[in-house]
Amino acid sequence: MPPPMPAGPAGAASTPVSPDSSLWDRISTWVSENKAIVYTIAGVAIVVTGAGAVYYIRSSPSSESKDTTPKLSKKERRKRKQAEREGDAEKATTSTSPAEPATSAPKAAAVEAADELPEIDETTVERLSALQRKEYAAKLKEAGNKAYNAKDLEKAIDLYSKAILCKPDPVYFSNRAACYNALSKWEKGVEDSTAALNLNPEYVKALNRRANAYEHLGQDRDALLDLTVSCILDGFKNEQTAQGLERLLKKSAETKAKDVLKTKPAKLPSSTFVGNYLQSFRAKPRPAGLEDSEELSEETGKGQLQKGLKALESKTGPGYEEAAEAFEKALELGGLGEHEAYAYNLRGTFNCLKGKHEEALADLSKSIELDPDMTQSYIKRASMNLELGSPEKAEEDFKVAVAKNAEDPDIYYHRAQLHFIKGEFAEAQKDYQKSIDLDRDFIFSHIQLGVTQYKMGSIASSMATFRRCMKNFEKSPDVYNYYAELLLDQGKYQEAIEKFDRAIELERETKPTCMNVLPLINKSLALFQWKSDASEAEKLCEKALIIDPECDIAVATMAQLLLQQGKVAEAVKYFERAAELARTEGELVNVLQYAEATRTQIQVQEKYPDLARRLQAMGPGMMR
Repeated sequence: MPPPMPAGPAGAASTPVSPDSSLWDRISTWVSENKAIVYTIAGVAIVVTGAGAVYYIRSSPSSESKDTTPKLSKKERRKRKQAEREGDAEKATTSTSPAEPATSAPKAAAVEAADELPEIDETTVERLSALQRKEYAAKLKEAGNKAYNAKDLEKAIDLYSKAILCKPDPVYFSNRAACYNALSKWEKGVEDSTAALNLNPEYVKALNRRANAYEHLGQDRDALLDLTVSCILDGFKNEQTAQGLERLLKKSAETKAKDVLKTKPAKLPSSTFVGNYLQSFRAKPRPAGLEDSEELSEETGKGQLQKGLKALESKTGPGYEEAAEAFEKALELGGLGEHEAYAYNLRGTFNCLKGKHEEALADLSKSIELDPDMTQSYIKRASMNLELGSPEKAEEDFKVAVAKNAEDPDIYYHRAQLHFIKGEFAEAQKDYQKSIDLDRDFIFSHIQLGVTQYKMGSIASSMATFRRCMKNFEKSPDVYNYYAELLLDQGKYQEAIEKFDRAIELERETKPTCMNVLPLINKSLALFQWKSDASEAEKLCEKALIIDPECDIAVATMAQLLLQQGKVAEAVKYFERAAELARTEGELVNVLQYAEATRTQIQVQEKYPDLARRLQAMGPGMMR
């Protein structure tokens, strides 16, 4: 498992991040803290300011965003849910929707039932007065509702059609669309919903019904647009519509992700990511016989293994690529002798980094089979199982590793990560401390101990741990970077910026050819959170991307900052780039949801400019 990686300001720093969550967990917390208007759209929230909007994956609603709608009885809630599902215009709500015209049926003085109405067709309707048409239309609509509720859909369609002849009303078109949808006549559902919206562009129920029909026709993007507009019109208070949009957005992203993964080539992530993963294990000397002093031919398996280990020392993207190729070739050439288990361990490591999980698990299992005492293979397999959602398998591997070598400090560091992710902070603290007791020179055990103390609410202890770290590891940029995040969480902006600057300075001094760009990204987010300075934050992200063009965190942060400045089209390009860099299916689905939501925002701006302005003008009453 990688070492702790910055999660972005305002508290997220305290979470050690698995490879699967590397993209988004470090760029969202500042959004929820930003003094802006937050709306829920399809599992994505839009933070709206005067400059633009920022999306982030939806979290559980806070108390500030609770629905203030009067509570309904269980019976009423059941009736309402059924009516929304079936599309009944009359039963779906207990009061007239703000987006629906107040078209309550006028009482017809001389007509008591629809059966008493004269036959309505294009000829007879012309003989009726305007008042008669209005009265007959209302009665026909009421009779249509009764037929709909009785599941007599064909009769309901006939009655709504006659009502439309008398008076082309958006409600009548929308109700007939509900009938067509119930009969799976989706094209006609789209046609009637569109007719309703031509008469009243802000008719929420017609938008929802058309979205339903579009989805069944496979026109997901059109459905997303309609549901998004519907959410904006009703002030994002209709949880059912928001959940429908969230479901559709996720479904669309999952479908696309599967298609992308079929042809997506396996490749290493950014040098920042690879470097952080590799340094989460304590550095060890090369095995005997693979030192630089040994002259080994590159035409042999051992020679390729030696070549790969030397390439790792460059800590650069090209070096990591060279190492991965060398480890692969080493096993192809064979003749590795006592180093064969080590070679499988290394190839498994790089297969894991490439997202080739099955191959990685097979390599690590083979390494364990060849050398059951190589505890690092158990640790790496445990980390992979945790990433793949099998914590019980990870726990078993750690248990075996401890039995093999209870004095290996790496075991306790990585097992602590498992405890932390599961929220078992007391157990995590014990394992981090055990790792420190066995080896006090490994910086990340100290850092994660301080982060865990902070997470447990022991702020004073956490700050003291970091102050000791800065004294004992004064040339380590990582200490200043993570300490700055905790300062930022406490609102100590100036001091946090100073520590981020110190981290950046030390990265340049100590690792000029393989600089870790995370302090640059963290500083960019800090500046935005503190001063809403999106322009300066963007410049820092640009610097990070010059140093490490493959850094997924920098790409994602840039997309967010561009959205904040209203540069929506540019943001889409960065989300698409983030999709290219995604390592796992889960990560790719998240990215594609962002991208699709952003494209939908562009459509709203193009097709509904007044609505886009209304969204930005909504007041603080909608604040999360």
